[in-house]
Amino acid sequence: MAHNSMKAIVTTDVGGYEKLAYKEVPTPELMKGEVLIKVLAAGINNTEINTRLGWYSSSVTESTNQISSEKPTIQNVDGGWNKKTPFPFIQGTDCCGQVVSIAEGVDNQLLGKRVLIRPCIRENGFNSQDSVWMGSDFNGAFAQYVKIRASEVFPVTCDWTDAELGTIPCAYGTSENMLHKAALNAGETVLITGASGGVGSATVQLAKRRGARVIAIAGDDKHQAVKAIGADAVFGRSINLLTELGEQSVDVVVDNVAGSGFPTMLKLLKRGGRFVSSGAIAGPMVDLDMRDLYLKDITVIGTTLWDEPVFPSIVRYIEQGDIRPLLAKSFPLSSIAEAQEEFLQKKHVGKFVLIPPTD
Repeated sequence: MAHNSMKAIVTTDVGGYEKLAYKEVPTPELMKGEVLIKVLAAGINNTEINTRLGWYSSSVTESTNQISSEKPTIQNVDGGWNKKTPFPFIQGTDCCGQVVSIAEGVDNQLLGKRVLIRPCIRENGFNSQDSVWMGSDFNGAFAQYVKIRASEVFPVTCDWTDAELGTIPCAYGTSENMLHKAALNAGETVLITGASGGVGSATVQLAKRRGARVIAIAGDDKHQAVKAIGADAVFGRSINLLTELGEQSVDVVVDNVAGSGFPTMLKLLKRGGRFVSSGAIAGPMVDLDMRDLYLKDITVIGTTLWDEPVFPSIVRYIEQGDIRPLLAKSFPLSSIAEAQEEFLQKKHVGKFVLIPPTD
């Protein structure tokens, strides 16, 4: 049973690692329809760092790494996904946990179950574009406990460790959502940038699961690891892709890197090709030649909101053994600054997770 207080990382404001406070806070109190989850593992994502740095502000034009290397100087207070970020609050978008308490209106069969939390909540239903995100718009999983609507809790039965399950929600949900919206089909060729990262490595696996031919872009020292999870071909970041692949050679581009490499992506796409993105870690400002877009009838798809089938599909893939976790490293919750600093070095393949202290 949960105590009245818990350990948590409270992000106090926009800024550097000094804004991450490891402290005692009240354990969340449940309202009707909610459950209390004991956090067993919480994954680390670019988005938590971006939010702390204020990267989502329209005044920022650099990559995450560029603004993380110096004290953020954000001009506008518009750094949240939907609205102003609710500092101080608890971040953490990924959660593997155990249901330890339920409120009125919740099926008691959830009690005791090991679960994943769907962090993208379509608060007015899937026909609405409204959403809120755990760990961005309200308190998340960088704590011993987190509360969430029961509708966003998905029991999972598998032999994975808690840490392995903690790598899944944000990266795999984001990836499956992109492939779902881009309608990637068997036999098509997909190019995946940033293929060694959390979302990129998930996309390699999920694209192969759909029967696509996967061409991946990753750092030279990560090629073997990316091939091992299914990539048919892997190229380095500095390679001339137009020389290697040729124009109009790819059906779908999944690009969460953006930055200076963006113009090449459109040239690689076939007529009627699809470009899909949910991020821009190399920088949000890109050069776009509109002729590459409209003369080839290319569809550009921006994705943040997850469609209804996405997360249940991910749970099914886990239980069927269709995907495997890529756990790079685990850290104690209190070592979040060290974990995020190492995360930004991008020397790993897969995901880092934080492990809260046991009671």
